[in-house]
Amino acid sequence: MYEPEHLFSAQNQLGETPIWVPEESALYWVDWGGRPTCRFEPVTGKSATFSLDLPVTALARRASGGWVAVAQNGLYGWDPNTNLYELLIGLPKPGKSEICYNDCTVDRQGRLLVGTVNMREPFAPEGSLYRLDADSTLHELDTGYATANGLGVSPDGKTVYVTDMRHHQIIALDYDSANGTVNNRHLFAQIPNEDGMPDGLVVDADGFVWSGHWAGWKLTRYDPDGKIERQIQFPVQHVISFAFGGQDLDELFVTTAWWGFSEAERKRQPWAGDLFRVKTDIKGLVEPAFAG
Repeated sequence: MYEPEHLFSAQNQLGETPIWVPEESALYWVDWGGRPTCRFEPVTGKSATFSLDLPVTALARRASGGWVAVAQNGLYGWDPNTNLYELLIGLPKPGKSEICYNDCTVDRQGRLLVGTVNMREPFAPEGSLYRLDADSTLHELDTGYATANGLGVSPDGKTVYVTDMRHHQIIALDYDSANGTVNNRHLFAQIPNEDGMPDGLVVDADGFVWSGHWAGWKLTRYDPDGKIERQIQFPVQHVISFAFGGQDLDELFVTTAWWGFSEAERKRQPWAGDLFRVKTDIKGLVEPAFAG
């Protein structure tokens, strides 16, 4: 238990936002930035990929059917049955094409929370947290992030976590779930430089926060006070994103990356970019679906 198991040879350049679909007993995720979207059934071993011509970076389930596909240049509805995309809303700042969408999650009321990044200068503190309502209106909630990355919501819906990737921080925000607004921004965790940068994030059923490490060879579980509860080492350098799944929602599916590797580095880390599984005695949550 808690030992990473090499599960599927996806060889993603940068695997992102795995989402478990209980009705299908399947996992969906994206290969960041416009490479194929992936689907995998752990029990049967069946896999599929969906080609695309959009720079997709993240996924969220959609209550009306299909998915929300977060792309750098817009938020789209995606139907995997037809592999067609429908634009919901374009760039967050139309006059600044360098400000692009990145990662996302869905709050307990079915609103999409999405982070942004300055793609030309990802270390610039110009990333923001946005809320997309069911009527496709977009609202900026907070800003000042150097790549707003992994996002999560506490089980009671009262806290939103935002990964401030290049500041090596995870930020917590008090969340008014009735109005979809935030306040009381404060530091949840500071990640040492030698541990890499924080990347993907999920919150489990106990309210503990899991964070992946870009260039850190591990993932970390924090208690609700921001203290490290455990760390799990991986045989690959970039531990990116994860989702709880399986019949009892106690299996953690983990995506990884080989982005930026030389050929020599890829030979030293042949499993980089593949899908891993960690069996746990901890329960996750089914990710909510976007209400729009």
